[in-house]
Amino acid sequence: MVRQCIDGQTSAYRVLYERYSKAMFNTALRIVNKTADAEDVLQDSFTDAFMQLSSFENKSTFGAWLKQIVVFKSITLLKKQRMSFVDMEKVEDLPEEKELDETDTLYTVEMIRQTLQQLPDGYRTVLSLYLFEGYDHEEISEILGVAQSTVRTQYIRAKQKLLKLIKKGEVYEQ
Repeated sequence: MVRQCIDGQTSAYRVLYERYSKAMFNTALRIVNKTADAEDVLQDSFTDAFMQLSSFENKSTFGAWLKQIVVFKSITLLKKQRMSFVDMEKVEDLPEEKELDETDTLYTVEMIRQTLQQLPDGYRTVLSLYLFEGYDHEEISEILGVAQSTVRTQYIRAKQKLLKLIKKGEVYEQ
């Protein structure tokens, strides 16, 4: 399909969009947390991807390449909106990851999704990139431009906060 787009077959653009738009929208939404912002990221990402198709080198799948664009655009949007991270290398008492008793908590996908939306931007972003998008702490550190210790700490705190909210049943319709 990419080759067909490069060769000027306009119908191929539509096929690529239809094939990847839902997954890319969900990726953006998990990071930016607002439907309108996710739609903007999606549109900007496809526009950039289509304009840069000639630089796509088939080193990965088109979907993986497009997801990188979506993630970077989502992070850029959050940075513009002043998402902040505290540099954890300057903080003395870093939390240790504790074993959490999850046996008495009944999870549903919708409950987790709604609770995840309640997390602060930094927590939600790190958790989403790690758990849903498959980035490791080093890659997230590079994407966000923060220390790896900051990413690890944000991840630990995000996971603890998410489980705490779920256990308390503090899920609010948004």
